[in-house]
Amino acid sequence: MELTVFGATGGVGREIVRQALSAGHRVTAVVRDPARLPVTGAGVEVVRADLGDPGAVRAAVAGRDAVLSGLGARTRKAQGVTTRLTRTVLAAMEAERVRRLVVVSAAPVGPPAEGEGAVDRLVLGVVSAVLKDIYADLREMEGELARSAVDWTSVRPPRLQDKPLTGVYRRVIGGFPPKGRFLGRADVAHAMLAAVGDEGTVREGVGVAY
Repeated sequence: MELTVFGATGGVGREIVRQALSAGHRVTAVVRDPARLPVTGAGVEVVRADLGDPGAVRAAVAGRDAVLSGLGARTRKAQGVTTRLTRTVLAAMEAERVRRLVVVSAAPVGPPAEGEGAVDRLVLGVVSAVLKDIYADLREMEGELARSAVDWTSVRPPRLQDKPLTGVYRRVIGGFPPKGRFLGRADVAHAMLAAVGDEGTVREGVGVAY
């Protein structure tokens, strides 16, 4: 497939690019600073673009089979950035008639796991309070997805870890795995790439965790 990856220099984005290339896909990696993307290969095209430039974003998605986004605010000071950038991506996809989009979000944005215990509810409540601005941004981003015409999937992991790819994790469409507290960034990328061809995840949030 021909894929475009936004946020390609982030922890999840780099893994998406790496794993997509290993699977034989051709990847357009959209970045602000190419020096921050260590992934190279014959199948990757690195495009330096400002995501505030609609024309550049349209050119990056034109003719692609799917778009994957690792975009996200890294600090509370960047509140609203994910929603703003995602709006630009959605407008470009709709203009170019590219249908498939998979984004990374976060577990607290979706519904809690069924039968969640008191400890897990407490932990989730504390984390949600500390990072409330970031999660508010992600909720608004998901609102933009829901209002769009694209075939989107939002992958919602819990706390992220830097761990090797396992390919072994739990997944709940429309919900979240009970007692799911961690997931490696490499496995988040794996789940996102798996969702691209999974029609059961279209216009759904997908909770993922070990």
